Amino acid sequence: VCSFKSPPKSASATAKIMISKIVAALVLLDRASAFTLSSRNHVRTTCKMSLAEPSPQTTSISKKVAKTMITKNIKMPDPTPAEGIAEAVALMETGMMYRYTPTSAEDSVVSLCEQEIGEYTGHDYVVALNSCGSALFLAMKCAGVKPGDKVLTNAFTFTAVPSAIEHAGGQAVYVETDKGFRIDIDDLEKKMDSSGAKFLMVSHMRGKIADMDRILELCEAKGVFLIEDAAHAIGVKWKGKHMGHHGRISAISSQSYKMLNSGEGGFLITNDAKAGAMAAVYAGAYEKLHTKHIMVPDSEVFGDMMNELPNYSLRMHAVTAAIIRPQIATIDARREQYNARYYALAGKLNALGGKVVVPEQLPEVTIVGDSMQISFDGATRQEIEAVLKACASRGLPAELFGASSNARYFKNWKFLPADCDLPLTEEVIKSTIDVRMPLQWEDEDFDVLYQVLEESIAEAGLV
Repeated sequence: VCSFKSPPKSASATAKIMISKIVAALVLLDRASAFTLSSRNHVRTTCKMSLAEPSPQTTSISKKVAKTMITKNIKMPDPTPAEGIAEAVALMETGMMYRYTPTSAEDSVVSLCEQEIGEYTGHDYVVALNSCGSALFLAMKCAGVKPGDKVLTNAFTFTAVPSAIEHAGGQAVYVETDKGFRIDIDDLEKKMDSSGAKFLMVSHMRGKIADMDRILELCEAKGVFLIEDAAHAIGVKWKGKHMGHHGRISAISSQSYKMLNSGEGGFLITNDAKAGAMAAVYAGAYEKLHTKHIMVPDSEVFGDMMNELPNYSLRMHAVTAAIIRPQIATIDARREQYNARYYALAGKLNALGGKVVVPEQLPEVTIVGDSMQISFDGATRQEIEAVLKACASRGLPAELFGASSNARYFKNWKFLPADCDLPLTEEVIKSTIDVRMPLQWEDEDFDVLYQVLEESIAEAGLV
């Protein structure tokens, strides 16, 4: 109900009074408020309105440029399935956490996990370990690496790879990287000849696969023992077959940011009976404990290994195996979800043009797109730093492979330094950023991720 002390002279006068009051109220509200538009509960775009001082050259209202923001954790790991939690709790309640406590291999959670891994990857022998780094170390021990032996490997990989070579007493010979983040096969052939190395540990860094048929041909022709670091390649295939079959011994990981997440963990996988037996003994199958394994060769292959080889105690914990087991059955389905998102985002980024490139993998490869590597061809250091700064200001912690603090930059491996220049690798890793693609995000989140990348790249002047 509205009342007035004196009636207005006319309806027109009343309307004018009401309009002037509304305008005044809106001006006051505008001065006191900022308008925030929310996109779900984790991403938001903020616009602020400010009242400008009137002048002949300007309007009374101006807008600040909006920034797309990410507030979800981009390093969000996959959760443990309910079945894994239940089995882990049951093991803790009974105290049956040591892999050899059960009376038979068929009752051992770790042995069953090894069997399921072998069924998935297609390998005859599987030994579960406390980390993939341990698997790489044991792969070299089983291959026969002796102190001082030269081991060829990628110059672009994670520090765990040269660390395993150092652990085994080897001397690393670093091989250049191509623009697809793969080992450069031409440089590999040259260094096979120049170094005389008889071991190659090829790293499928970020799941990027080189021409493995050609690499195997080179190894066979030159008498080089091939080991595959497939830590990042669970679910990745070459011509329809799971990775790890070109190498005589391979290793996969269940560290948090992999397709299997147990926090820490790894597996040595092989079709070589002697290597399978040696790995079990090195890992801690002393006396006759190898009989509590399902995925090892017959007892005759072991011979007297239990007394001839040291026990490094690198066994997988039963709780770790319980966490892993239910995840194995969902690898393929998760790969499809990852890949749909990966190809959609890569397509949009490549369409930006300019200096932006998301390199394609070889056609023989079935990828697992759980992270994206974006290169800026021909960009200056200042331009790349501007991209990183713009991403960070929008809540996206993109990482530069060639940063002075990055464990994937070969110049940071002072414990096993390179003995030659690696200009191709240097160029690739100093122009490439790394962005994770969490499975737990919604599809719409990746539209926002693209918007953040597009804004950041444009702000740096790269498109």
